[in-house]
Amino acid sequence: MNKKRNPSRPPGHETPNWQTLLASLAQTARDERLQRFYQAGAVAPQTPIEEVPLVALDLETTGLSPQRDAIVSVGLMPFTLRRIRCADAHYHVVKPLSELNSESVAFHRITHSDLDDAPRLDSLLSEILQVMAGRVAVVHYRNLERGFLDETVRHYLNENLHFPVIDTMELEARLHRGTNDISWFDRLRGKKAVSIRLAESRMRYGLPLYQAHHALTDALASAELLQAQIASHFDHGTPVSELWD
Repeated sequence: MNKKRNPSRPPGHETPNWQTLLASLAQTARDERLQRFYQAGAVAPQTPIEEVPLVALDLETTGLSPQRDAIVSVGLMPFTLRRIRCADAHYHVVKPLSELNSESVAFHRITHSDLDDAPRLDSLLSEILQVMAGRVAVVHYRNLERGFLDETVRHYLNENLHFPVIDTMELEARLHRGTNDISWFDRLRGKKAVSIRLAESRMRYGLPLYQAHHALTDALASAELLQAQIASHFDHGTPVSELWD
């Protein structure tokens, strides 16, 4: 197997040992659902990425602020670098903690009538945490998914939620580090910054375009993107500690 260049993190960036951290949280969590989640643990930091169980996670929300907005749908797609397990996918529309607005409906196309019989997210936490337990979550922009899930768990359980994440957007940012430092002269000449949004990132690997802003479709899109990123730029033996956050 040819060695890839394994794009590195910015200097000074440190990541936690998730195996140690989750073991500690299992001793301090009060809610049984969180206890079970943390007891499932995490792989060791030096585990090759090709051996890591993964789950792609995407949330659709009423806005971009975890403090002001809320989750309206959740998509989860278990996978590895070799196989995406579509038959084991999970998708839920949930009743949000805040009101829908016209702008968010235009994005995710989930309307008030879709939410009439939708459950609250706290009734689905056991299922969601069970799917995520023992796996590394894969997202495109970790501040959104991690922030909203943490805020929701804090609302319902009065506890925080911690879990390891591989951020495909952050990986793209590493790959294009320095290329977006465009001078005013280059901008005048029409040069544009490289987009690291999900759809544009997928296009660079020849991946197909999917309907955007659907939680399950975007979870699948993130899973495929990570597979393409690893195949193109990283060695399959890359330790997961070089990728997660």
